[in-house]
Amino acid sequence: MNKITKAASIVLIVLSLLTSACKADISRNEDGSFTVETTISQQELQEVINSSIADPLVTNVTVSLQSGYALVSADHQRLNDAGKTDTLSFRLDLAVNNGQLATMITNAQIDGVSLEQNRVDNWNQTIANRLSTLGERRENATLQSVSISPEAVNMIWNVTR
Repeated sequence: MNKITKAASIVLIVLSLLTSACKADISRNEDGSFTVETTISQQELQEVINSSIADPLVTNVTVSLQSGYALVSADHQRLNDAGKTDTLSFRLDLAVNNGQLATMITNAQIDGVSLEQNRVDNWNQTIANRLSTLGERRENATLQSVSISPEAVNMIWNVTR
């Protein structure tokens, strides 16, 4: 890849970050790479989780951001009795694993009964993929850190040429 192609790629990445749904702060590093800090709001995280669950029986997904994690709750309509709903709840932690976003859902329950692990594993992967996309994850971007505060989710990426 020549210098012009590399520069054009970086410009396109930066422009896509600027036009994405989440907020992004971009700064150039001395080595020519970029540091990109993306901020995802509680509402954006809630939308990602809702679409990741993708279950018509799950409604009213609510995310509560805490210091270091998010609490998720929703209504779960009973399959055998559409007139009754149960409460779905879980804790969501975010971390960096080898430069990629990792999610960990714990204490996933419907009215106190633990969910099957394969469903939780699927949600973990889908949420991580969608959050990375929302944060504009690219092949040449490495996640440096992720944090959850009561205000937002912050991810810091290093983007190389």
